[in-house]
Amino acid sequence: METGIVRGIRAEHIELLYDISGKDNVLIDEEALNHYAHDETENLHFLPDVVVKPASAAEVSRIMVLCNAAGIPVTPRGAGTGLSGGALPQFGGVLLSSERLNRIISIDERNLQVTVEPGVITEVLQNAVKEKGLFYPPDPSSRGSCFIGGNIAENSGGPKAVKYGVVKDYVLNLEVVLPTGEIIWTGASVLKNSTGYNLTQLVVGSEGTLGFVTRIVLKLLPHPKHDLLMLVPFRDLEKAGAAVSAIFRAGFTPSALELVEIDALRIVSKMVDSSVVPVTEDTAAHLIIEVDGNHIDSLMAEMEAIAELLTAFDCGEVFFADDAQQKAELWKLRRRVAEAVKLAGYTIEEDTVVPRAELPALIRGVKALGLQYDFNAVCYGHAGDGNLHIRIKKEGSIYSLNNEAVIPALRALFELVKSLGGTISGEHGIGLVQKAYMDIVFDDMQLQLMRGIKKLFDPNNILNAGKIFDPV
Repeated sequence: METGIVRGIRAEHIELLYDISGKDNVLIDEEALNHYAHDETENLHFLPDVVVKPASAAEVSRIMVLCNAAGIPVTPRGAGTGLSGGALPQFGGVLLSSERLNRIISIDERNLQVTVEPGVITEVLQNAVKEKGLFYPPDPSSRGSCFIGGNIAENSGGPKAVKYGVVKDYVLNLEVVLPTGEIIWTGASVLKNSTGYNLTQLVVGSEGTLGFVTRIVLKLLPHPKHDLLMLVPFRDLEKAGAAVSAIFRAGFTPSALELVEIDALRIVSKMVDSSVVPVTEDTAAHLIIEVDGNHIDSLMAEMEAIAELLTAFDCGEVFFADDAQQKAELWKLRRRVAEAVKLAGYTIEEDTVVPRAELPALIRGVKALGLQYDFNAVCYGHAGDGNLHIRIKKEGSIYSLNNEAVIPALRALFELVKSLGGTISGEHGIGLVQKAYMDIVFDDMQLQLMRGIKKLFDPNNILNAGKIFDPV
């Protein structure tokens, strides 16, 4: 931590925060602080000194000015669903929650745009625009609880990213409060913009280290009229991975293509008491494949062609979801895999991404590393875009941060990912737990440029300090 940043906060600072946001929105009691001391990252716990819930960009600005002048650390936080420790207040100070900034300000049906505040729950936004026949595709597994602001910070994806892209592909413009208190708009609310540096896309995925987003303009699409879903079992995990690339090489673009290893499926099926997916001894993995569009006959023909293609990869009997209830149950299983395997002891999650065709090599390598470093792993995730979540269970190790028993295994995993042309995070971000491995994918010059950008936005290093990389 750079000198000049203080640990702790004085009584006069609390009084000033009361004046800015109101006493009811400034929390200092132990129960509240403990609630905000963790997210979904492993079992990490860091207490803030105070939690503040502003309701406007002007309030955020005043808080930033106060903290910047006093050298008080500020940690931005959305819903606390993150998996890389990005919202953990490791240096105490002010935890700045976006939960009161929760309005859908306007839905512009003429221009297919929506303007929202960062505390809007992703699924709430999706449902609101769907009522008007519109579609916001990014759909992380935690969409029922995560905030749009957190999605912006992490450049979130989800199952539909394979066809529709990730959050960055929908963000047109952002209102941002800088760590020094200035309020700016990063661009323009238009579909094309070649006017200077792209500050909008710089902020997206910056994990709350450059500014606090207070307003967001998103692009929308017309909502597809139909979707079809099928489940395909495979007897061999690597063949399931190989089938993914084959689908795209054959000219198909599913709206979702997810892989779930059988061990993960057993765990989640037991947790939610579901038998919708057959679990047999000769099954190693399932692919969940969805197509969507406006012409049902074309979609049915596409699904039949994909099913025929997959017979070359030793798949079992294909299951087609017949109705909305079956589709919902399949997606419920998929979306709750992470929660289920974490409860089963797979507490260390990595978010690797490789070119699609390298999925078999990644899966094979993960299993080999498990034998070498004495850990068990389950694999699942967004196979359609090469983004494989790897959950690790190692006896005696419930977390990875600064854990010497785990670090060699993770370095070996990330070296493998790098050798396959991939990188160490596809959608969860670097945050606190992955920053020790940034040297694997970036050289000194790249890291120097990133630190320079951080210094320009945040000269006193108060905002989410120590995330992504350590300051120098």
